[in-house]
Amino acid sequence: MAQVDLPVSDRDAGAEPDGRITLTRQGHVLLMGIDRPEKYNGLTPKMFSELADAYTQLDTDPELRVGVLHSFGKHFTAGLELTKFAEGMKDGASGANEAGARRVDPFALKKKCSKPVITAVQGICYTAGIEMMLATDIVIASKDTRFAQLEPRRGLMAAGGGTIRFIERCGWGNGMYHLLLCDEEFGADEALRIGIVQEVVEPGTQVTRAIELANRISKLAPLAIQETKRSSMTFIEEGEAAAFAQLDAVQAKLANTEDAAEGVQSFIERRSGNFQGR
Repeated sequence: MAQVDLPVSDRDAGAEPDGRITLTRQGHVLLMGIDRPEKYNGLTPKMFSELADAYTQLDTDPELRVGVLHSFGKHFTAGLELTKFAEGMKDGASGANEAGARRVDPFALKKKCSKPVITAVQGICYTAGIEMMLATDIVIASKDTRFAQLEPRRGLMAAGGGTIRFIERCGWGNGMYHLLLCDEEFGADEALRIGIVQEVVEPGTQVTRAIELANRISKLAPLAIQETKRSSMTFIEEGEAAAFAQLDAVQAKLANTEDAAEGVQSFIERRSGNFQGR
């Protein structure tokens, strides 16, 4: 793996009891860190709101091209801290409501991030943690990652997108198997087999690998990357015909950008492109 600078938390144990989301900019990459390791990185409304802010910053800042979602400590997250969300759930609220209509929703149920996001997971990755990673584009898992969708144990369902994205990524049988047999944890190899993670790496290297991939993506033409993601999302959300109908117009728009001209010139000169997002 390439040498990368890993994010470091300066938070004292016990400080900010409701946790926080850290932000670290590395060139065109934004690292978003879940920072509450003393509570298994359990997510609070404060943290979810800060994560929505982070995604919104990634989405709107023209200098940022790729996001990396990661966590500090031994575990990715044990999920939502139910005692802090339970009352809101009775009124139909969920973590997604903490994002608000104008901000990007980390569950991608409402407003979605137009730029690619890579998630690095390790240790415990339960419930909302699975749903957040499934709302991103690429997942890198440490070999020690343990997954479980535990909501039915608490009289709830996976309302952060799990009931949809498990089926979308894994197919009906695999999706139902892991949504319904919720007493059983499963490991990184099974997650790779069913398609909810894309790479399994040695423990402690998952964030490095995610940053490495993010850096590679950030060197590509950002407008083309965003339109590629948008086209694929159109297919998922609106179907094949809607996605096909947009292809020619989007390609024409891209072909008229400075980045497309740079792409042709760099091809002629046999060098990497220097893309500006214009």
